Amino acid sequence: MTRRELLATAGVAAVPAVGRRPNLLLILADDMGAGDLSCYAAPDIKTPNIDSIARRGVRFTRCYANAPECTPTRTALMTGRYQQRVGGLECAIGVGNVGRYDEAEWLARRDELGLPVAETSIARMLKGAGYDTCCSGKWHLGYLPQFSPNAHGFNEYFGILGGNADYFTHREESGANVLAHNGRLVERPGYLTDLLANHATGWLRAEQRKQKPWFLYLPFTAPHTPLQGPADGKVLDKSKWNEGTRATYAAMVEHMDKRVGDVLEQVRRMGALENTLVVFQSDNGGYAQSRNAGLRGGKSTVWEGGIRVPCVMQWPGALPEASTTAQVAISMDVTATMLAAAGVKPARALDGMDLLPVVRGQRQTVSRTLYWSYKRGHERRWAVRDGEMKYVRDGTFESLHNLAWDEREKVNLAENEPALRRQLVMKLDSWLQETTPARLRDYYESRAISARHSTVRHLPPSG
Repeated sequence: MTRRELLATAGVAAVPAVGRRPNLLLILADDMGAGDLSCYAAPDIKTPNIDSIARRGVRFTRCYANAPECTPTRTALMTGRYQQRVGGLECAIGVGNVGRYDEAEWLARRDELGLPVAETSIARMLKGAGYDTCCSGKWHLGYLPQFSPNAHGFNEYFGILGGNADYFTHREESGANVLAHNGRLVERPGYLTDLLANHATGWLRAEQRKQKPWFLYLPFTAPHTPLQGPADGKVLDKSKWNEGTRATYAAMVEHMDKRVGDVLEQVRRMGALENTLVVFQSDNGGYAQSRNAGLRGGKSTVWEGGIRVPCVMQWPGALPEASTTAQVAISMDVTATMLAAAGVKPARALDGMDLLPVVRGQRQTVSRTLYWSYKRGHERRWAVRDGEMKYVRDGTFESLHNLAWDEREKVNLAENEPALRRQLVMKLDSWLQETTPARLRDYYESRAISARHSTVRHLPPSG
């Protein structure tokens, strides 16, 4: 019996041969609900190509985004760390580089609103280890040149710099063009989902992809608003960007799925599919037209519907096929997992967890404590999941749930379990202090308040 056969018999996937560093393909949907793929029981959306990733690999049933909005999750995904450690990126950067809460506004006035290069990115770490790197899609981690994808280790970048754009004109609500290629604004005809997929497949076809391992980050804008299907062919008035039907939303998702299939087919034609780790995920929960699988809340909330996301992963020969895992996972785990797969030691300690040992069956499911902190305007929202228990504070409202039997967060145990509530509040309080960002120290000092007071002032007393 061969080693591969022995591992298969034991229920453990074989590890690729030493020296064959895998290619890495990370595909991100934008604002997709937890139940918007057919492999997650969507009744009205067909996604055969994304489903094929789950069929050839692993489907996660309890995967989270690091935040309920775009920018903070992408910060965690790039760094492998809680976005709170960076500072100023706890909600989506507004159109035209606008900060949407106190600290972000302060950074914007100083031209510092974005992901600093000092925050070592997955692209730079992989590039330093000999990988070719490309980002084709939505960046949303800063408009200014010092925050560009190229500055963060991507050899190639094509996509929109901000949070959204008209799918046909590639302009933001302000009318500004945000479609860029390696630091320069460009004009290209076509539906945005197609432009991003075409650039990705074109980059893969280049001869040099055969010479080195590669990392392709493909963050689509779909199905983020404005709701425009590929056949619509019309520009939307900005006052109607958040309107639209479920049918249009479904058309956007299905077209994205088609283009995911084209990218996977290109990888197959290159003979690289067997040695490529592929991950598909959403950046946060969905909005009004999405399907959040019956979970409470949606985008911009820290209820399950705002932070639970679909996630599927394949790596032929290294991960079991057609498997499902209940391992609690989060966006920043993808960073840790891809670096581990590539054999690259992180440049600094990560908060994310390497998921490979669990999904390979080499390790039991790990109980985890995960945290969320969200800010926009005067809104403040927090959550902590500790094992199966979850504490939520939304403004002044507190809630405690046992997710083992109350996944929809309908039964509030806060009054009946005061000791447990206090315990989770204390953990959250400690985490907020531990992740206080160094680059905001001047902000706190300029207001004659301590970093601790500014960070936890809205939390309830832990006693």
